[in-house]
Amino acid sequence: MIETWRRFRGFDRSVRLLMVNQLTINTAFYMLMPYLAFHLTDSVGMAVWAVGLVLGMRNLAQQGMFLVGGSIADRLGYKPAILAGCALRTAGFAALGFADSLPVLLLASAATGFAGALFNPAVRAYLAADAGDRRVEAFALFNVFYQTGILVGPLVGMALVAVDFRAVAGVAAALFLALTVLQARSLPARRAAAPTDQRAGVVGVLGDWRRVLANRGFVAFTVAMAGSYVLNFQIYLALPLTVQDVVATTGAAAGGAGGSTSGGFGSVAVASLFAVSALVAIAGQVRITDWAKRRWDAAQALPRGLAVMAVAFLPMLAVPPIAETVAGAAVAPLPATALVVAPALLTAALLGLGGVLVYPFEMDTVVRLSGERLVATHYGLYNTVSGVAITAGNLAVGAVLEFDPPIAAIVPWLALAALGTAGALCLVVIGRSGGLTSPPRPATPTGAEPALPQPPGRRRSD
Repeated sequence: MIETWRRFRGFDRSVRLLMVNQLTINTAFYMLMPYLAFHLTDSVGMAVWAVGLVLGMRNLAQQGMFLVGGSIADRLGYKPAILAGCALRTAGFAALGFADSLPVLLLASAATGFAGALFNPAVRAYLAADAGDRRVEAFALFNVFYQTGILVGPLVGMALVAVDFRAVAGVAAALFLALTVLQARSLPARRAAAPTDQRAGVVGVLGDWRRVLANRGFVAFTVAMAGSYVLNFQIYLALPLTVQDVVATTGAAAGGAGGSTSGGFGSVAVASLFAVSALVAIAGQVRITDWAKRRWDAAQALPRGLAVMAVAFLPMLAVPPIAETVAGAAVAPLPATALVVAPALLTAALLGLGGVLVYPFEMDTVVRLSGERLVATHYGLYNTVSGVAITAGNLAVGAVLEFDPPIAAIVPWLALAALGTAGALCLVVIGRSGGLTSPPRPATPTGAEPALPQPPGRRRSD
């Protein structure tokens, strides 16, 4: 961690602030969202279908508006998009904590989603611009802050929800409000290079989108990487569902453990999945990225990272025989739980390792393939495609998990491993054809800011 702190101090103030920004965003988000469904059903008394609608509205608004958010950042500037997103999420989180009517909750949920669509592409484009030729290193550090927020947020939320969910919502909204004020005062204004299509309004934005979609190398890379997001998301879907189910079954067979005991073991096991994945990134990101940079370029690192993510799901094939052996041996509940959960923890660790290897090179490749033009819009389209992939992938995985064993115990993991393998092979093919290298950089129009900061050693004035 000392080395991580030293690297952090070595970046410009704007880059450091963007990393703190992401830490705060994730801390506030993950301290509230895991407990929202329970609050809406238990405290507000909403039907389960209505809760699903509220939660789905946030995801729809965020994934569906990423491209719009990226265009706003490229056209109006990175800082205004970041500030607008943080301010909007301040209002949205406050409303989620205190509102009790479905229309207001739907509006608040949509606001929180659109907020993410505003600041996510802008933050990444801003970070890429100010990090310059240290982009890979900057995104590695960025992921450390990102994962720390995921780890810390639920713990803070757990402490506050014991008091009242309104306390959770109030603190989360206050964090976003403080972040908005801090960035308004301290974050230097940055604009992207002038758009190639100088027309204003919707016509100009549509021209930007056509230019991004015409970037065949970028589109091919985006499609090849989409499966990696399906794999990563299984730490929220397939792994927790499987762990909870197998812990409940094993607990009942091992010494007749009661439902409450098994439920407690299951909650701890699921929490351990998130902790393991986050800790791999926090502890290993900087060193692993340094190690990979010395040996590989993006065309080599990306397929290797995706291959690790594919292999990560194979340990889950050991869960049924382990559970059967444990049940037959009448092992005590706690050791039984540890044994059946061990493959899932290994899967979470390998997923985290693969993500650590992929993420910095992935974010850097988006910038390079954009030709350092319309960077936020490229990030917006990239996030939109990944969101569609996650939705489709989750529907497929969820459907297969509904089957009885052995299908539900084998097919999802083999399918996910195959998806990762296919993505890795696609990246190998794209890389060998030169598709992961930068396109020719267009000339900067007269009067436009350069797309990247000045050469190393010169700092932009704040």
